[in-house]
Amino acid sequence: MVARPAAGRRRAALTAVSTLVLTAVPAVAAAGPPHAARPAPAARTIGAEHAPPEVLRALQRDLRLTAGQAAARLANEAEAGPRAGRLHNALGARFAGAWVTGRTSAGLTVATTDAADVPAIRAEGAQAAVVTTPLSGLLALKDDLDEAAGRVRTAQTPVWYVDVRANRVVVQATSRSAANAFIEAAGAQAKGIGIRVSAERPRPTKDIVGGDAYYIDAVARCSVGFSVTKAEQQGFATAGHCGRAGSTTTGFDDTDQGVFQASVFPGKDMAWVGVNSDWTATAAVRAAAGTTIQVSGSVQTLVGASVCRSGSTSGWHCGTVEQHDASVSYPDGPVDGLTRTTVCGELGDSGGSFVAGTQAQGVTSGGSGDCTSGGTTYFQPVNTLLEEFGLTLKTAGATGTPAPQQGASTDSWAPGRVYEVGETVSFSGVDYQCLQNHQAQSTGSPEVASSLWQRS
Repeated sequence: MVARPAAGRRRAALTAVSTLVLTAVPAVAAAGPPHAARPAPAARTIGAEHAPPEVLRALQRDLRLTAGQAAARLANEAEAGPRAGRLHNALGARFAGAWVTGRTSAGLTVATTDAADVPAIRAEGAQAAVVTTPLSGLLALKDDLDEAAGRVRTAQTPVWYVDVRANRVVVQATSRSAANAFIEAAGAQAKGIGIRVSAERPRPTKDIVGGDAYYIDAVARCSVGFSVTKAEQQGFATAGHCGRAGSTTTGFDDTDQGVFQASVFPGKDMAWVGVNSDWTATAAVRAAAGTTIQVSGSVQTLVGASVCRSGSTSGWHCGTVEQHDASVSYPDGPVDGLTRTTVCGELGDSGGSFVAGTQAQGVTSGGSGDCTSGGTTYFQPVNTLLEEFGLTLKTAGATGTPAPQQGASTDSWAPGRVYEVGETVSFSGVDYQCLQNHQAQSTGSPEVASSLWQRS
């Protein structure tokens, strides 16, 4: 839905933030090449070691944590990511998902389809869950549902997602009969698919600091996601349903701002706006009480981890990641590959920033409920958006703006390229395997970023 500002109220609408036998997990190499720098701890690599106070305070408020628990949670989540990545790579086709648990995310659980993997999982400091379906099987099942959504109406089945904690795909529907009809249309077997009956109907929350308001063609309001660049063009990432390519934007101060360069909705919910010379891209995202935090990367966080959102209507709120790779059927059509969270959201927050610590996660898509009664909000993962449009995320401390090197050899590590868990690259004559989804930063080469890469 579009947030339509009344005359003279635009300024007031801005709210302050706003996927063989394993005998053991391969050990991390004891030493790198002679010139390699000492790897940094995971928490330091992704910026969780010194979390912004605005993130810590919001976590305390929304997750009911003490200051110590909030700091411990971010540190534990940062350390859990590379451990999960190493096990993902080691288990291969038997891997069935990973998630963190506990008030401070001190527990890491990794699922496998083979009980013989349990000792290796425990050796990595994680709990083991032995399940029946690998993650690849769950994703294939969800693919069937995604394909069916292009052929049948899904108004009564607005949400479906992979739930790794339950080792199943879930269809959320207004009735069990509607869910069963959708599952049948997909030709999917009921085994492995759960049904959740709910009246929830997510909708786009339409309405160059992340979270600030902007206006589309002078009739609708959305929120800035993250500053990005493409060659010499500066701009910002936002939601696709906010505007189409060619739509013009004005900023929170009612001055001319830019033009939508590309937009995809439905299917995905992603867009980016190229701004004019009056606007400058920054790494900032607006947080509480008029403060900002500085984005340092885009390392994807795990299911169960904490996440915060900034939007121009409801401001700065936190919650947890419930599922990755959720599909939502909006009135305009289904959108795939979203992340489902417990963070609240309201009209006008669309396009706004989702962060985990200082790591960019995605742009607000839509949801249900509000920040008074609570709700569910979905975001479009930012790494998918960056890769789709060939953009570079603006980050703190970056000395330059490396362009995504799409034409470079896929065997060589390159800043600006988006990497997924399991991808292998070469750097300084050594092969490394990716541990966590991220866009490579110039300061995060494989030889020093041990939370993102392991030597093959």
